[in-house]
Amino acid sequence: MSGSLNVFSIEANHTSMAPSVAEKVEDVVNGTVASLKQESQGKEAELAPKDKGPSYPFYYPHFDVSEKFPPTEIFEFTDPGTRADPKKPHLLGPNTKTKDVSPYLGTEISGVQISELTKEGLDELALYAAERKVLLFRDQNFKDIGPEKQIEIAKHFGPIQKHPTSGNAKGYPEFHVVYRDADHDRFREYLGGDRINHTSWHSDVSYEKQTPGTTFFFILDQPESGGDTLFLSQAEAYRRLSPEFQKRLEGLRAVHSAVAQAEHSRQRGGPVRREPVETEHPVVRQHPVTGEKALYVNQGFTRRIVGYKVEESEYLLKFLYDHISKGSDFQIRATYEPGTVVVWDNRLTAHSATGDFDKAIRRHAVRLTPQAEVPIPA
Repeated sequence: MSGSLNVFSIEANHTSMAPSVAEKVEDVVNGTVASLKQESQGKEAELAPKDKGPSYPFYYPHFDVSEKFPPTEIFEFTDPGTRADPKKPHLLGPNTKTKDVSPYLGTEISGVQISELTKEGLDELALYAAERKVLLFRDQNFKDIGPEKQIEIAKHFGPIQKHPTSGNAKGYPEFHVVYRDADHDRFREYLGGDRINHTSWHSDVSYEKQTPGTTFFFILDQPESGGDTLFLSQAEAYRRLSPEFQKRLEGLRAVHSAVAQAEHSRQRGGPVRREPVETEHPVVRQHPVTGEKALYVNQGFTRRIVGYKVEESEYLLKFLYDHISKGSDFQIRATYEPGTVVVWDNRLTAHSATGDFDKAIRRHAVRLTPQAEVPIPA
């Protein structure tokens, strides 16, 4: 205690005395360090590349809370794949190269431009997407052909769904914009920040009465690594089940809901352009062109099995979700780069984003989501 008092006494005396040599040296050192640090930070700022913003600012996500859409109405639909030549001569020409990513889904394609395909070629594209589930077109000029042409091509596959809550391009509600940078991460906000991982398997807007078919996704800005998409084959997931279990699932229906998505947007001050709907769809659906059967449940939007009690529904859906998510041998990881266009069939697949890249890195992509038929029960 006495030692402490002596120290206080000495420190108090210092306040009335002239600065010591040691204190002067310390001041000089501290001043030099601060000066060097400031100078260093200045040089770092000069050397650091300035963020010029998105490469394609036209597609920066636009949110207008006053924007409203009418309820969707049933329309007649014929899948363009029904008109396609099975040999696909207008899509897979002599200069086209293909490489399957896995036996069950995914094919990389180079040597052909989607923007230059004829109507026959687009029909064949619909068929090929149904057969291979996911197509990865490399080195495409699709991102540079302008919104009108992009929409025109996508409309070949059905009326384009206008998303009720996501960012779109101003004046072009057909575009569903996927965007993340250091200041914006809606994907993580939507899933919540207290999760171990952010994998979220879903089939796009499966709550619609007429769900998406052949879907387009084009990349504008992409990290050098990460920011990929996981895809799985719901058709192969169905085939892996025993015949008896398959028969038990056929005929069941499940409710798909847009309510949670709409409520999340409302809570954060975002738009709800169309009032949320809940729609019943078959648990197993059949593709209108290939006849292939596929599971049609997903964690993102499926809420319950119709006619089942709560515990029964939760038990069955949990089994199916676990089966889908653990099926690494019928999943792929689609890798991207600017210029990549992914075309997939939403009726036969589920997918999940991967938020595995540094939050300071920009990722920017756009989806065009043509709607197809009312799901056909198996």
